[in-house]
Amino acid sequence: MMKIFKPFRCALAVLAGIALTACSSIGGDNLQTAPASAADAASAAPDYLIGPLDKLEIFVWRAEELSTNVTVRPDGRISTPLVEDMVAAGKTPSALASDIEGALREYVKSPEVTVIVSDFSSTFDQQVRVLGEAQTPTALPYQAGMTTLDVMVAVGGLTEFAAGNRAVLIRGQGDDRQSYRLKLDDLLRKGNISANVPVLPGDVILIPESVF
Repeated sequence: MMKIFKPFRCALAVLAGIALTACSSIGGDNLQTAPASAADAASAAPDYLIGPLDKLEIFVWRAEELSTNVTVRPDGRISTPLVEDMVAAGKTPSALASDIEGALREYVKSPEVTVIVSDFSSTFDQQVRVLGEAQTPTALPYQAGMTTLDVMVAVGGLTEFAAGNRAVLIRGQGDDRQSYRLKLDDLLRKGNISANVPVLPGDVILIPESVF
């Protein structure tokens, strides 16, 4: 019998619980439409936090020999030229860049560092998850300014049998959890851009099947 690791089983259980909660609301008409203000969502969304196994591009201006590509180790640390065992996990890219600049000042005059996350291995609270009738249901790393259109393009759109206008966006945890109606048919099949709403880290989008 195939064994399933405990963390994976826990993740499946959490997602199943979320799906059951959402399914109880899908058929109702009392769901609010998801907030459409990109400015409000951007101000509420935390910046991406670097995690273990993320791949980083580190560029040091006017010091090409110090620029490098690294993968964050499982212990959350990285090593770059002249900088050993610096903690990267849990920091934003800009905060890590500032810390690297501080370490390099001992060797370089006025260093300017840029950190870019080129490949994400983010935790659940830094992801947007899509369940149900998407072409490729999956978990996506959150990126600043992300919208439902970005998410649906990434998962390949809706299946033939999707009830896109009955989709639900689930946001928050525990007592703070809220469910919002999404109009994905209007967005993807009718081109109604007003149905394109911002998403936040940790959001779950559940797309039900049409009932014939």
